[in-house]
Amino acid sequence: MMNVLKFGGTSVGSAQNIRKVVEILAVTEKPKIVVLSAMSGVTNLLVSLNQASIDKDLAQITNVLEQLQAKHFEAIEDLFTAENQPETKAQIETFVAALQEIATGGRTLTTYAELVTYGETMLTWMFSRFLDQENVSNVLLNASTFMNVGSVENPNIDAVAEALAPQLADNPSELYITQGFVCRDERGALATLKRGGSDFSATIIAAAVDAAGVQIWTDIDGLHNNDPRYVQETQPIEHLTYNEAAELAYFGAKILHPQTVAPVIDRDIPVWLKNTFEPSAPGTKISNEYHNRGLKAISAKDGITAIKIKSNRMLGAHGFLRTIFEVFDRHETSIDMITTSEVAISLTIDDARNLKAIITELSVIAEVTVEEDHSIICIVGENLIADHESYKAFGILNSIPVRMIAYGGSNNNISLLVPTREKINTLQYLNAQLFQLEGAIA
Repeated sequence: MMNVLKFGGTSVGSAQNIRKVVEILAVTEKPKIVVLSAMSGVTNLLVSLNQASIDKDLAQITNVLEQLQAKHFEAIEDLFTAENQPETKAQIETFVAALQEIATGGRTLTTYAELVTYGETMLTWMFSRFLDQENVSNVLLNASTFMNVGSVENPNIDAVAEALAPQLADNPSELYITQGFVCRDERGALATLKRGGSDFSATIIAAAVDAAGVQIWTDIDGLHNNDPRYVQETQPIEHLTYNEAAELAYFGAKILHPQTVAPVIDRDIPVWLKNTFEPSAPGTKISNEYHNRGLKAISAKDGITAIKIKSNRMLGAHGFLRTIFEVFDRHETSIDMITTSEVAISLTIDDARNLKAIITELSVIAEVTVEEDHSIICIVGENLIADHESYKAFGILNSIPVRMIAYGGSNNNISLLVPTREKINTLQYLNAQLFQLEGAIA
C-alpha cells in the first residue's frame, strides 16, 4: 500500500536539510507519495510579492524576485554538481520570469493563488532533479492537475482520487513527488488550502489513495503536552486519538493544520508526526487507538475577539439566538466559544474581517461590546470531563482574569478565554497544576 510523507518548509529550507530528507526517504517504506512545502521563508516572500503586485510597486517586485532567485540558487550551488548547475539554475530563472509576468500583469481572481503557490512548484522541481542526480528514480506530479477539492472546508476526496489514480497508473513508480498547499476550488480555479495547508494536502491525498499511513515531518519530535516556546520541560505525546488531535490543532497547536485529520478519520488511516532532525525519535501517532483517557495536552489560539451581546428585551424571546447566529452565518464567520446568562450572550470569533458589519447588524437588536486581543487556552483529552484531575485547572480563577469558560460542550476539551497578555502565565500555571508526570504521556 502507498504511504504519504509530508515535509514542511524548515525540513526543505536549506541544502543540508534537503539531504536529510533524501536520507529519510531512503529508509522509509515504499511506495510513497512525498508532499513538499516551499522552502522556509519563500511563501512569506511570495505574499509580499502579491502585495507589491497589488500596489504596482515595480521596485519591490524586482527586489522580492531577486531574493527568491538567490535563495534557490544558494541551495542549487550546494546540492548540484558543476555539470548540473547551469540547467537547474536556468529552470529557476524561468520560474522567476513567470512570477514576474504574473505580478506585473493584470490582476485576476486567481493571481494571489498563482503567486503564492509558486514556492512549492520551484522546490519540488528542484528536489526531483536532485533525486535524479543521485540516481533515485522518481516521478514529479503537478498537484494542480488532481487536487480538485472543491470546498476547502469539505474536500471532495472522490474527485481527487478520480484525477490522481490514472496519473499513478500511467507513471508507475515507487516514489512520487508533489506540491502541498495548492488545490482547485469549486469553479476549478487555482486556489490554496490556506497557510500551513500542506499537512491537509497530505491527508487528502492519503484518503484519495487509501494509504497505509501518513507521516508529517517537521522540526519538533511530535506534539507536546504544552507549547515548548513558552513552557519549559514539556513532554512529547506518543499517542493521540483523532478527536484529541483535531481539538488541539483547531485550538492552536502549530504543528498541525486545523483540518489535517478530517480526511483520514473515516478511513482509519494513522498519522505520525515526526522530527526531520531526529528521525529516530518516536514522535506522535494519531489514530483511533485509545492508550489512556483523560488529560493529554494544552494548546493556545491567539487573535481571538470576544463579543458580548446584551438585550434585556429579547434574550429570552423565541428565535433570538437563531437571529444572532444568522448574522454570523451571513458574514461567513465561525464562532469558537459561547456562553449565555439571563441577560447576555458572550461568544468568540477568530476571524474579525467582517466584524464591523456584524456589529452593525447586531446593534439593531442588542447592545454589543467587543474585546480584542484575547487567547483561547484549550485543555484536551479523551473523555476529559470525567477526569478526576481536571478540577485543578479551575484554580486559575484565583490569579488570572479568565473572561469565559466552556466546559461540557465537548467531552474532550475545556476552553478558557484570557487576555493574550496573560497567555504565557496561563500556560505555565496549567502546566504546573496538571502535568506532574515524568516522561512522555502515552
